[in-house]
Order: sequence, then C-alpha cells, then structure tokens
Amino acid sequence: MDEQHGGGPSHWWRYGPPWWNRLDDPEAHRARLPWRSTALFTALVLIGTGFAAHGQPDRVPLDGGARVLLVVASALLLWRHRYPVPVVFGTAAATLAYLALGHPYGPVFLTVAVGCFSAVVAGHRRAAWAAVGLLWAGHVLVALGLHRWLPPAGDRGAGLGQEIVVATWVLAVVALSELARVRREQWARERADRAEAARRRADEERLRIARELHDVLAHSISVINVQASMGLVLLDSDPEQARAALTTIKAASKEALGEVRQVLGTLRAPGAAPRAPAPGLDRLPELVEQAAAAGLAVVTEGEPPRLPPGADLAAFRILQEALTNVVRHSGSRHARVHFGYGDGVLRLRIDDDGPATGADAGGGGHGLAGMRERAAALGGTIEAGPRPDGGFRVLAVLPSHLREDQ
Repeated sequence: MDEQHGGGPSHWWRYGPPWWNRLDDPEAHRARLPWRSTALFTALVLIGTGFAAHGQPDRVPLDGGARVLLVVASALLLWRHRYPVPVVFGTAAATLAYLALGHPYGPVFLTVAVGCFSAVVAGHRRAAWAAVGLLWAGHVLVALGLHRWLPPAGDRGAGLGQEIVVATWVLAVVALSELARVRREQWARERADRAEAARRRADEERLRIARELHDVLAHSISVINVQASMGLVLLDSDPEQARAALTTIKAASKEALGEVRQVLGTLRAPGAAPRAPAPGLDRLPELVEQAAAAGLAVVTEGEPPRLPPGADLAAFRILQEALTNVVRHSGSRHARVHFGYGDGVLRLRIDDDGPATGADAGGGGHGLAGMRERAAALGGTIEAGPRPDGGFRVLAVLPSHLREDQ
C-alpha cells in the first residue's frame, strides 16, 4: 500500500523520500536556489556560534570580521547544487580563516559538512575529500605551529587529543556523505527498476488488448466478408439466401461490437471487474455455427474440458483464429477440431484439407503470432504448418492446471 500511495517509512527507505527524489533532475534542481535551507543554516551558525563563544573566553571574541566570515561560509551554500566543488572549497577556506584568526569553535563546521555532503552526492567525491582534508591539515598547521604568530595572544596551541577529535569529525562527515551517496544511487536504481517494470506491464497490456481486438475483429469481419460476397451474388437470383446472408452479417457485427466494447471497457475502468464473462470453450457451438454461416463445415472430436478462465479464453481465441484462417486462406470447406486432455494438458488440434488459396483478405499476418503469444503466456506451445498429406494443421498444447490469477 505504501508503494502505491508513495508514502510511509517502508516506501521512503526503498525509494527515497519525495523531496530527495527531486534531486535526480539536475536541470530543475539547479534552476532553483535553496534559499530556505541556506537561511536556516546561516541562522544556526550565527546564533550557535554566539552561544558557543560564552564558553570559550580564551578565544578571540566575535567581531564584525568574524561574523562576515560566518555569513560568507553560510551564504556559499546557496550555490551548493549548481557549483558543488567551488562551494566545498570556499566553505573550507572561510572556516579555516575564521579558526586561524582565533575565533571560538562552534557550528561553523556545519557549513563544511553541508558543502562536503552536496559535493559527494553530486559525484565530486575527490574534490570533497580534498577540501575537507585541506581544512584538517590547515587546522593542524595552525594549532601545532602557526599559533605563536596568530591570535589570540598567548595561545598555547592544541594538543594531539584535540586534533584526533577534529580528525574523527572529518572522517564522520566524509563517511556520512558517502553513505548518503550510496543510498541515493540505490534509490535511483530502485526507481528505475520500478519504472521499467511499469513500462513492461503497460507494453504487455497493450499487446494483450491488440491481440484481443485482432482475434475478435478478424473472425467477425471474415464472416461478414464472406456473407457480403454471397449476398451480392444472390441478391437478384435468390433474395431469400441474400436475406439470410444479411441476417448473418447483422449477428456477426453485433457480436463483434459487444466484444470490442468489453475489451475497451477494461481500458476505461482499469482494475474494475469486467461486466460480462470472458468467452470460453462453452461457446464452441456458437463458433461452429458462425463458421457454418461463412461456408465452413466444422466437425468436433472429443469434449472440451473445464478450464480456468485464462486457459479457457486462450483456447477459445486460438480455435477462433485457426478457423478464421481456414475461412480466409484455405480452399477447403471442411475443418476438424480435436480435443485431447490428459496429465493436466489440453491438446487442441485444428485440421483442414487445403489447398491454400493464397488469399490474404487484408490480413497482416498477425494471427499465428497472436496464437503463439497466447500459448506462451500460459507456458504452452503452438505448432502450425502444412501436413505431409496436404492441408494445414494447428496444434496447441496448453497447461490447464494453472491458477485463476494467472
């Protein structure tokens, strides 16, 4: 549920918080300066340093120059997304100058931490390490050597323990920045995988709808085409047969419109249950009758088994497409449909005696491909090709023990 609604701790941990995800758009992110966060950092540095100065009477009191350096170090963060490398070096230099002048320690290090974090996350790891390393090296040089000539007067410098604390702080800043960089890359990969999965599902759904529309329209339009041709021929010589052909055209077109509406209904209301049941092998008599109306006599052998909805729909569409191909591409007016069932597998075989007419009837050659896709989606196979004794055979092998949700 969290993943669907884009909220919740588990969603944030896996994909990153929404405000962080916006960082992945460099152009949009760089176009907006972080005024609010920079103002907050500036206030924290100025106010925090003022409080920290009360506990360090041996340091140089805060004056105008010190506050200017604090403001400069904080204000540089305003450009940390656009120019992360100059910013991290600038904050380090301003902080080092502030400390070299003997002013009190305090949250001025926050500006270096933020600058280092921004540079590392932006991919400038070595620059961030170099800037923080130079700050630490400069502090060591001032504390252990140059303090004799720098304010405050009489400064005895820092001991080794204090420098170890500063070094630990530097390592902590770099480690946290690296951790944030690694986590951000993981979030980016997770979001890319999720987007790719969504695109793949959309492609599969488009393919399924295209296949469904092809199967519905190819069969019905083939019947309508045959009956319309017959009606034109018999219009003057046998009006009754022409009337029967028009009646068949009306029924076939009505059925096609109904099935097309059902397919399109799933697009208009995604996730909603279909209002009409999906077609299955229980409509075999209707399919045989439609084939007979198109001039094709169909003989069935065996009884179609009860199948889960997915396999039942696939078997029906494969049979429908195979009979449509006989009507459109075969000179035979007879077809045999054989149902074989055993070991949880349905073997559906459709034969005609040929010969092939070579008529395309406007088809694009997607019928066999659609049948193979339907079978493959269920873990089955389709074999289609000429028989040694002439004619054509389609053999579908479909697992029938699948769960309904498949």
